[in-house]
Amino acid sequence: MNKAFIFPGQASQYVGMASDLYEKYDLAKRYFDQANEIMETDLMAICFNGPDEELKKTFLTQPAIFVHSAIVAALLREKGILPTAVAGHSLGEYSALVAAGALDFQNGLKLVKERSRLMHEAGQNNPGTMGVIIGLGPEQVTEICDGLKESGVVRPANFNSPGQIAISGDKETVLKALAAAKEMGSRKAVELVVSGAFHSPLMMDAQNGLADALNSTLIKDTEVPLYTNVTGKPESSGDTIKKLLLKQLTNPVLWQDIIVQMVQNGNNNFIEVGPGKVLKGLLKRIDRGSNCDLCGTVEQLKAIGE
Repeated sequence: MNKAFIFPGQASQYVGMASDLYEKYDLAKRYFDQANEIMETDLMAICFNGPDEELKKTFLTQPAIFVHSAIVAALLREKGILPTAVAGHSLGEYSALVAAGALDFQNGLKLVKERSRLMHEAGQNNPGTMGVIIGLGPEQVTEICDGLKESGVVRPANFNSPGQIAISGDKETVLKALAAAKEMGSRKAVELVVSGAFHSPLMMDAQNGLADALNSTLIKDTEVPLYTNVTGKPESSGDTIKKLLLKQLTNPVLWQDIIVQMVQNGNNNFIEVGPGKVLKGLLKRIDRGSNCDLCGTVEQLKAIGE
């Protein structure tokens, strides 16, 4: 059965991730050896043993999730299981590009290393935060953010699923937006524990820094359509994807639009490739008729290959 691959972003990591894959598959060993060399740190030990606080650091979280996802995608390819289309949530877009044949693993990890470092630094130089609003629609959340333009920076950051939208900006203005959401009747409006205002103008320094890395990296045309964060639509041109990867840092992730478009184009069987099950949960809320298998462990990989 044809399946589309979707790849998770930050917050899907967990201590012990990919350790079973490492024990069973030589490919996983090779990938982690390369990753440790590229990262110039023992990323494998942090993935397998933590501690959790270390694994949660942006500049380690993103490479850890990317490596785990890339290993699983490569193992699926070895089994002859290839995607009909791909998409990735924020960081996951880089994993998706590797699975789509547009980017090799080593160059992909070098980009992710640079991206995560720049985002961490931008979070320190331009401090900000994020929040999640449950129970309001896109128009209402956009209205709240627009109403606070004079107060500071706050923008919708992730349109994740119906009634679940993340916002991003400076702390004071984000807290005002969350309070306004509660007054408007949201079921929940809380600040998230993050190290920066991702997908907002406060990431502009990171965007400027990433431009050099992207410009010096070969991104080929994709073998299957990549549904992009910035547009929600399918794209295959490597040059266009490069420009959208840059915009992604300061623009919202249109995840709900991505899934709706994928389903409309005939993709309603998905595999969440990598750690966790965040995207499977979002998929259920976006399109109840679609199916999603998890594939991040040896057991899950076996089940898909059978």
